[in-house]
Amino acid sequence: MDPLLIPVVLVAVSAAFVLSASAGFGGSLILVPTLALVLGTKSGVALAALLLGANNLVKVYAYRATLPFRKAAVVIVLGAAGAFLGAKLLVSAPEEAVTIAVIVGFAVAFTLETLDLTRWRRAGSPVLAFAAGATSGFSGTSGPLKGLAVRGLDLDRLHLVGALSLASLVGDLTKTAVWTDAALLTGEDYLVALACLPLMIVGTFFGRRFNTRIGERGYTGLFWTVMLGYTGRLLAGL
Repeated sequence: MDPLLIPVVLVAVSAAFVLSASAGFGGSLILVPTLALVLGTKSGVALAALLLGANNLVKVYAYRATLPFRKAAVVIVLGAAGAFLGAKLLVSAPEEAVTIAVIVGFAVAFTLETLDLTRWRRAGSPVLAFAAGATSGFSGTSGPLKGLAVRGLDLDRLHLVGALSLASLVGDLTKTAVWTDAALLTGEDYLVALACLPLMIVGTFFGRRFNTRIGERGYTGLFWTVMLGYTGRLLAGL
């Protein structure tokens, strides 16, 4: 890595950890493109998954009092299954077609949210969870679909962040295991993750503090801002 780029990477890593702890997701929105640009696509996506997985361990601890294991179990399991399939089998899938499908899914889900069609959102959560995992397996990010899958569980703010943290943790650990086995991640990458541990702790502290101060309405705005950020990134890639 060019030494001149190290400060840029550290800023991106810190911002990703704060955003992820504030909203429960969104770290890959910053981290994946930054690391892909610096390290190359495959290495960047793999290292981002490792860093976000480690950060999600810290987040799960921070939100340990509001982890909805029972309510989020189906979403977590299907998300992990999708992540494994995506990491193993969908590497050569046409990314443009998947991008279009994700954008359409976001538009439909946003409409359901606006119309308050709760029953339909709940029914679609398992499907979105599996699709989120599969998408993250080859693109490095499942933000929009994962956010919608967990949103469909109708949780309060803190439990929603807890569920997103759990789903992200299991998905990232699944991808990390697959990519370590495929030699996309090495011992040096794990040392980088260890070196970033202080940033994870500080970022999670600030993110959780911000989350507790903005209230339910403020969090709803933050949630959809992150969702729109993911959609904008997808549109830019078309």
